Amino acid sequence: MVTYGRGVQDDDLVFRALADPVRRLLLDALFQRDGRTLGELETVVNEHVEMTRFGVAKHLKLLEQADLVVSRKKGRQKLHHLNPVPIQQIHSRWIGKYTERAGIAALLLGLKQQVETPEPTKDDTP
Repeated sequence: MVTYGRGVQDDDLVFRALADPVRRLLLDALFQRDGRTLGELETVVNEHVEMTRFGVAKHLKLLEQADLVVSRKKGRQKLHHLNPVPIQQIHSRWIGKYTERAGIAALLLGLKQQVETPEPTKDDTP
């Protein structure tokens, strides 16, 4: 199930979810291969950070609350799927408007570096 209607509090949940490196790792794992079990995700996390199954489950729960992960039962397994819609909405709302002005910002940063870089001093040359 993909969700589309979001409010400010939902954005806060997404930002909070994305703030943690373990949760970003889980999202990356689901991006690489969607529909993973808790055990598979635990293995991925433990390649980088030592964490219990319960810890990984807590991170997944927060990702589900932010609608970034959707879980479905398939037989005896519970599979976790990435929902990219909230991230796209964050991009459209927050990041996109700043990247539109990236050209101007890059020019201003270049000018700032040029102005702040001291000119080479002339040594006493023979």
